[in-house]
Amino acid sequence: MRAYIIRRLLLAIPTVFLASLIIFFTVRLIPGDIIDIMAREMQWFTPMSRVEIEHALGFDVPMLTQYGRWMGFVPQADGSFSGILEGDLGNSLWKKTPVTDAVLERMPVTLELSFLALLIAQLIALPIGIYSALRQDTWGDYIARSFATFCIAVPGFWLGTMVVVFPSIWWGWSPPIIYIPLTKDLMGNLGMLIIPSLVLGMAISGVTMRLTRTMMLEVLRQDYVRTAWAKGLRERVVVMRHALKNALIPVITLIGLYIPTLIGGTVIIEQIFCLPGVGRLLFEAVSQRDYTIVTGVMFITGIIVVLVNLAVDLTYGFLDPRIRYK
Repeated sequence: MRAYIIRRLLLAIPTVFLASLIIFFTVRLIPGDIIDIMAREMQWFTPMSRVEIEHALGFDVPMLTQYGRWMGFVPQADGSFSGILEGDLGNSLWKKTPVTDAVLERMPVTLELSFLALLIAQLIALPIGIYSALRQDTWGDYIARSFATFCIAVPGFWLGTMVVVFPSIWWGWSPPIIYIPLTKDLMGNLGMLIIPSLVLGMAISGVTMRLTRTMMLEVLRQDYVRTAWAKGLRERVVVMRHALKNALIPVITLIGLYIPTLIGGTVIIEQIFCLPGVGRLLFEAVSQRDYTIVTGVMFITGIIVVLVNLAVDLTYGFLDPRIRYK
């Protein structure tokens, strides 16, 4: 197991490096220019000052040199080495504050929202998917499948907008928009995050319902499950002890693939519900063309995705004893 984890971590290094290349150059292809945005806010802006700003921001050197400085391969304009390799994500182009501090300050909000959304999604999807498989082609199965289709079809941003707009029109109520930290008021924090978490969780639960139903139907037709039924075991014992673990392997894989989807979903949900998380930080940075914040957030997201996929692979050994890592 230890050797397998070490190999996977070593293989993650070129993966993260390739991701950093794609992130850095793709972000700079976003239409618009931060210098043009700054020009609209500076009444004294002149062609000469544009050159000075480009030099101050480090845009007066080739793109590969900018990437080398960002990674820490190439010295900065002052001759010092600082970059990703030194644990420095750079400074915001607007506020000149460290990107690392901004991300660490907002990351707990996004992690909590993502965890609650993922938890709610599984609490909705797994019981309904299992029930739908056990009661195949009954009215309960039809209702469960229709609900799964509804969750897949309805966009999370639309559902979140409806949750904010219609209750305020009909009953004069809207979700709280002043963020309450978890460390100050646990119940107040959960009360604020439960609705956006439910909206985000429903948006990703539909596919899990369908996959859980499909895998449970496949496993329930296996010989060892039919043997368990023939021995007279109760339905709960057959499902929980014999069928569920094997049916969950593809579902766990799907949960690992949800992580990038959750990050993308939080960008919209945090904006709708005014949550000060990384998603909202990313949205504001893209609007202002603050490249260092965008690249920093996406780089950290890439690392999280790699680690989550490693954790998913290690989970297979727990669910299926036949899987061994060497």
